[in-house]
Amino acid sequence: MTRIVTIAGFIACGVAMLVLALTSRREGSRMASFGELLDGVMQDRAARVTIVLFWWWIGWHFLATPPLAA
Repeated sequence: MTRIVTIAGFIACGVAMLVLALTSRREGSRMASFGELLDGVMQDRAARVTIVLFWWWIGWHFLATPPLAA
């Protein structure tokens, strides 16, 4: 049951992201597209450093370290 709820949650997040992306591209939409959002965020040095550290953390925990033995 937990697996089904988790999969449904990921699907719901994917659908929500798709709806937001399509909504931001409509003519006359006041919602910023993802590229415009990143342009605004990347102008701040602290935000750039935070994003780099976040990607490093993701890479270290999910890509570089081997999984624990069961």
